[in-house]
Amino acid sequence: MTDSTEDDLAARVTALMPRAKADLAELVSMPSVADARQYPPEHCRRTAEWVAAAFTEVGLEGVHLAETPDGSHAVLGHRPAPPGAPTVLLYSHYDVQPPLDDAAWHSPPFELTERDGRWYGRGAADCKGNIVMHLTALRALGADLPVGLKLVVEGSEEQGTGGLEAYVPDHVDELRADALLVCDTGNAAVGVPTATTVLRGLANVVVTVSTLAGDVHSGMFGGPAPDALAALIRMLDSLRDADGATRVNGLDATGTWSGVGYDEQQFRADAGVLDGVGLMGADTVADRLWARPAVTVLGIDCPPVVGSAAAVPAKARARVSLRVPPGADPDSAAAALTAHLEAAAPWGARVEVERESSGSPFLAATDGPAYAALDRAMREAYGRPISFLGQGGSIPLCNVLAEAIPAAELILMGVEEPRCMIHAPNESVDPTEIERMALVEALFLRHYAASAH
Repeated sequence: MTDSTEDDLAARVTALMPRAKADLAELVSMPSVADARQYPPEHCRRTAEWVAAAFTEVGLEGVHLAETPDGSHAVLGHRPAPPGAPTVLLYSHYDVQPPLDDAAWHSPPFELTERDGRWYGRGAADCKGNIVMHLTALRALGADLPVGLKLVVEGSEEQGTGGLEAYVPDHVDELRADALLVCDTGNAAVGVPTATTVLRGLANVVVTVSTLAGDVHSGMFGGPAPDALAALIRMLDSLRDADGATRVNGLDATGTWSGVGYDEQQFRADAGVLDGVGLMGADTVADRLWARPAVTVLGIDCPPVVGSAAAVPAKARARVSLRVPPGADPDSAAAALTAHLEAAAPWGARVEVERESSGSPFLAATDGPAYAALDRAMREAYGRPISFLGQGGSIPLCNVLAEAIPAAELILMGVEEPRCMIHAPNESVDPTEIERMALVEALFLRHYAASAH
C-alpha cells in the first residue's frame, strides 16, 4: 500500500465502516463500568479481553492484560518500528461511566442504536468510539504500517482511581514513544478538526459544617439556634461573585484564552441551557471555560425534602470541585479553597475540610514534527487546518506521561464533540467523525513516518 494515494486510503476507511459499527455495537453491549459496587468486574475483564483480541488481529504483538495498582487491567501491546521510523503510542480506555438515569435514555444504554444519523449508547464516544477509530485506522493501513506502535487501553479512567497513572513510572519502557496519541477528547464541532492543547487541573474537597450537638425542634429552637445547612449555603455562595463567576480568595480569575473560541449561542445549545437563563461570569466563554478556575458543588448531604422533619440541622456536608487552569498548582488551589471556606463560615460554625482527588493542569507544546504531521493529515481528511481547543476536564495521565517521557510530543484528539453528551444520558457519536478521524490517524502515521527521513 506504500504507493497508494490518499483517496485509496480514504476509500479503505469508508469500506471499513460497517465493521466499525459492528465493533462498536459489541463494545457498547459490554457494561464495562469499573465500579464493583454497581457492576460485576467480569464485564470489564471481558471487555479488556475483547480489546486485546481485536488489536492482536490487526497485527500488534505481545498484546496482554496488565494489572494496575488499583486492581483494574490495562491492555498493552506493541509493534516494532521499521528501521529509522519513529514509534507512536496509541491510548484509549475501555471503561465507561454508569448510565445514570436509565429512564432518561431514549434507547437502551448498552445497546448501540442508530437515530437521526448518530449512534447512541454508553461509551459510543467516550471512549469506545476512539478504540474503534484506532482499529479502523490500523485496518486501513494493513501490513504497510510505517511506524512502530505501542498500545495502552486502560480500564479505570472514569473512576479516577489512578491505576494507570500509578503503573506508568515503573513501566516507562513499555510505553516509551516519540509521539503519544491520547485519544480521549475530540473536535470543537462535527467537521472541525481539532487537537486539545489545554486541560484544566482538579482539586476536590469535602466540607463539613457543624453547629449543634444534634438536630433540634425548629419550633422550640428555630431562630437563634445556628442552622448548619444555612451556614453551608452561605459558605458555598461566597465562592461566586454577583455574576456567578468563581471567586476563591488567592486564586487568579483573570486568565484569557488565545485559541479557537466558543460561540456563546453554540455553547448554550451544547450545554442545554434553558431559554432565559443567563451564563455565569463575564468575558468570553472560552476564557471562562479553559483559562480560569471554576467551582462546582457536586453534592450536598442534608435532609431530603420528602421525609424531612421540623428540625434545625446540626450538620451539613458538601462535595466541592475546583477546576484549575494552566499556571495554577492544584495543591495551592486546594489550600486556597480550604482557607476560603473556613474564613466564610458564619456564626463561628465548626468547619472541617477533607481533600479528595487532585490533578495538575496540562499545556501541550505544538511546534514539533508530530503536530505538523497531524495538521497535514487533518487538512487532507477535513479540507481545513487544525484548530486548537481547551478542555475544562482533567486527564491526569497526560502530566504523568509528559513527566515520564519528556521528549515525546503529546497529542489529545479523538471522535468526541459537544453533541456527544459524554457522561450524560443519551451519549452518542457521529459516525462521520469515526470515519474521518480514523482517516486522520492513518494519514498521520504515514506523514509522521515520512518526517523522520
